[in-house]
Amino acid sequence: MDAIPTTMRAVLIKDYDGGPESMTIAEVPVPRPGPGQVLVRMEAAPINPSDVMFIQGLYGFKKPLPAIPGFEGSGTVVAAGSGMMPRVLPGRRVACAAAAPDIVGGTWAEYLVTSATLCVPLRKEVDMEQGANMLVNPVTAWALLEEARRCGHGAVVQTAAASALGRMVVRLGRRFSVATINVVRRPEQVDLLRKEGAEHVLDVNDAGFDAKLRELCHGLRASIGFDAVAGEMSGRILRAQPEGSRLLVYGALSQEASQVDPRSLIFEGKRLEGFWLSSWLRGKNLLDQFRMLGKVQGLLATDLNTEIRARLPLEEAKRGLEQYVSRMSSGKILLLP
Repeated sequence: MDAIPTTMRAVLIKDYDGGPESMTIAEVPVPRPGPGQVLVRMEAAPINPSDVMFIQGLYGFKKPLPAIPGFEGSGTVVAAGSGMMPRVLPGRRVACAAAAPDIVGGTWAEYLVTSATLCVPLRKEVDMEQGANMLVNPVTAWALLEEARRCGHGAVVQTAAASALGRMVVRLGRRFSVATINVVRRPEQVDLLRKEGAEHVLDVNDAGFDAKLRELCHGLRASIGFDAVAGEMSGRILRAQPEGSRLLVYGALSQEASQVDPRSLIFEGKRLEGFWLSSWLRGKNLLDQFRMLGKVQGLLATDLNTEIRARLPLEEAKRGLEQYVSRMSSGKILLLP
């Protein structure tokens, strides 16, 4: 720790109102790792929808203010606390997460203290930028497709299909021969997914959308769905699916509660379920997690590749946030401490 500075630059939010005036850059103490923890010198951190919701106070938990945002990133482990796992990580390039409520800091800073269990050593061929984006979208896309494959679903229907995660689901669907029905909200997003090789793409604003969606869901037996939007879209998707279907809600881009017709649940045996990656991972033993993360890293250059739109210093976090919110499906914005 002697070679590590005592202070660092970090993005701070002073209020959970989502306003630009509540975000600032400040000099704060460099945290020290405790038992089971490591200190990561951050290299890159993306802006994700979950970060936007956290800043707006709409995520599943809040941290004491002022808080450092950022749920994932990449860097180099430069110090470790006590414990077997922390001791093997110093000097390693890692993808890291700060997604747990008990992790006080965030990745939008020069340094992060996090649990050693939330760090994944990166292979030589994986660069820091792809590593920074690995633990949210690629792992979530893999987990969702694994749910579909594990239960024998031959097709899936998904909202926000033009998002980075949605496009990963399309590519994984092709790889594993799982048909995807992809719901978007703009004509240019239809073109984007066609270029990705998606066969079934529906614009929610087109005439007859609900009838076409029902026809596809029943024809392909899309008995599992992935919803990142919530609001009234949850009910429209579930209503279009065949009897006995599941809809996994993993996001709330509409910032509204899911609206579902109870008759779908009562008389058609359909299920609306929440999906949180952290809970899904806790259901896996360490060996299964290790195998899964190895497979994900092997696809970061292809099916699980993240398109980078812009790279900005921490000082431009406000501008980066505004750019990302205005065009979420146009590529990731990375903050480079």
